Amino acid sequence: MSDTGKDTGPLDCVEIGPPGPAEASVIWLHGLGADGHDFEPLVPELGLGEAVRFVFPHAPYRPVTINAGYVMRAWYDIASPAIDAAQDAAQDAAGIEASAEQVNALIAREVERGVPPARIVLAGFSQGGAIALHAGLRQPDPLAGLLALSTYLPLSERLPAEAGADHRVPLFMAHGTDDPIVPIDLGRASRDRLEAEGYSVHWHEYPMGHGVCAEEVSDIREWLKARLS
Repeated sequence: MSDTGKDTGPLDCVEIGPPGPAEASVIWLHGLGADGHDFEPLVPELGLGEAVRFVFPHAPYRPVTINAGYVMRAWYDIASPAIDAAQDAAQDAAGIEASAEQVNALIAREVERGVPPARIVLAGFSQGGAIALHAGLRQPDPLAGLLALSTYLPLSERLPAEAGADHRVPLFMAHGTDDPIVPIDLGRASRDRLEAEGYSVHWHEYPMGHGVCAEEVSDIREWLKARLS
């Protein structure tokens, strides 16, 4: 388990958007060991216009067991590389839930700034994608969409009891067929679990490893435009 008690305040963020009120928001969570600047260069490529505010939070610093306890930016602790074999009991539930609450606070801040939940997309890559799924599927008011890249559904056994009442939130999930970090079979299993729970998942696979490719960015662009047009 991670020591989540020392860094649970408001998340520092990188923001790109209009000087005045935004008409829509995209909150994008980075992967393990990266920071909020990781996906910042994609904003011009997505071409969503100046009325959309992008919020890129920095994950808290915490020791990560799989990396010999090294302290880095992480949304939760990972104890074993065998993510696909981990049951809910083996996952860092406290860390996942603490990060989800911090993300909930970012969503609430966007609402306070005049952007309704139906105009907010929650996105994430790898660890950030896991938190995006965990937090996004539990919202009392459905978001415009969830974008989960190279990731999996954490604490999946809890979803039926904890999910938000509305299953209409659109999901875009994408994965590299040669991903050595989060195996694609884990992504596919997460997709299947979500579909079994009644969610509609736009699933994409690309011939790549644990990263993002140009074709994927193009697909993300079209999906985001459809959600936020």
